[in-house]
Amino acid sequence: MTGIEFLASFITTGRLHGIGIGSTLAEVDRALPHRHVDVVGEGGVSLRRDYGFVEFYFNPGQAWVMSGGSIELHRLANAPEPAARWAAGTGVGFAPYTAWAEVRQALTETPPVPEFTLSDQGGFLEYRAEKSCASVLVVNDEEEERGHHPGHGDVWSVSLWAPVRASRPIDRSA
Repeated sequence: MTGIEFLASFITTGRLHGIGIGSTLAEVDRALPHRHVDVVGEGGVSLRRDYGFVEFYFNPGQAWVMSGGSIELHRLANAPEPAARWAAGTGVGFAPYTAWAEVRQALTETPPVPEFTLSDQGGFLEYRAEKSCASVLVVNDEEEERGHHPGHGDVWSVSLWAPVRASRPIDRSA
């Protein structure tokens, strides 16, 4: 599978190899038995699992539960080794650069096509797919050229984020 096909599926579903927001650390271990580094936040209040250019974030509780994640595509322009290890372990091959236009085209071939909310992030455009909780950052500086990092129109990263749930109003009449 190409990285572009993989990203289209990830953006559409919010799932990566069957895991996503709410998955436990044990489920991630079963889905991705690859070399990684765990970084536990001070006091054990968070966990970041780093696979090189893919990272997941976890919150503690009865079990560590995924609260977010990101595919840091910008790292591949300068260091292709993580992509090669990922391809060997998952069968998904990424190029050093990923054009957003190519991902958008692949999205049209991966129904349902997500609806995006677009915002300017100062040098980047952010495309948010609310249904899948996926966010795509695209380089929006016309003077940025491909080199040690992505250029104009390239995907910088794709992230998952946990939606903020409205809290129930407090019943003060009791």
